[in-house]
Amino acid sequence: MSENILNIPEHVAIILDGNGRWAKKRMMPRNYGHSQGSKVVEKICEEAYNIGIKYLTVYAFSTENWKRPKDEVDALMNLLNNYLETSIKTSKKNNMRVRIIGDKSGLSEDIQRKIKTLEEASEKNTGLNFQVAINYGSRDEITRAVKALSKDLKDDRLALDNIDEETFSQYLDTKNIPDPDLLIRTSGEQRLSNFLLWQFAYTEFYFPDVLWPDFNKEELLKAVKYYSERNRKFGAIS
Repeated sequence: MSENILNIPEHVAIILDGNGRWAKKRMMPRNYGHSQGSKVVEKICEEAYNIGIKYLTVYAFSTENWKRPKDEVDALMNLLNNYLETSIKTSKKNNMRVRIIGDKSGLSEDIQRKIKTLEEASEKNTGLNFQVAINYGSRDEITRAVKALSKDLKDDRLALDNIDEETFSQYLDTKNIPDPDLLIRTSGEQRLSNFLLWQFAYTEFYFPDVLWPDFNKEELLKAVKYYSERNRKFGAIS
């Protein structure tokens, strides 16, 4: 099927799975897999925008990832630091808006400053909307949203009768970002791992066996083709 006649999803979310297994197959340390996987992210951002995807959200570091071995966590934080240091120039070059979702307060002050600088520098860019989930867990996100909503109720900034799904969505990390149309989880695993549970209510799921460092334009097009061939219906069971 030609790219020109595909039904392109507006928003694609990706769980970047398989970095460690990819490295192990090559008898390399897990951190090498994460490093190679981070390079693929930049390429996929470009490919996604070129085929017409407007929003891309990747799951980079979950609230549960802190439980991994310290050297692996340190390596992931170092990758994040490196990305933040270079991404202002990259986002300007590619006209890409970058937003970080997750509990930023759980990150180092240095990383928080870099995130703020990046988000402010790229907020007027009109190309791909790129969201990176860092220190993110959907249950944590929903809990934080409930606390913020409850405080607004208590302080009379919000009326109980005015609370609906749209109102609640504005308290989530993804406010003003459309829900994903398609989720891709690489490596063949078929679980959501506490990622965007509210937002995935009507999302199509695609689980290719390819490990993330091997993911490329061809694999992205396979996922989009799968989405394009789905008969999406809302509001009815058939």
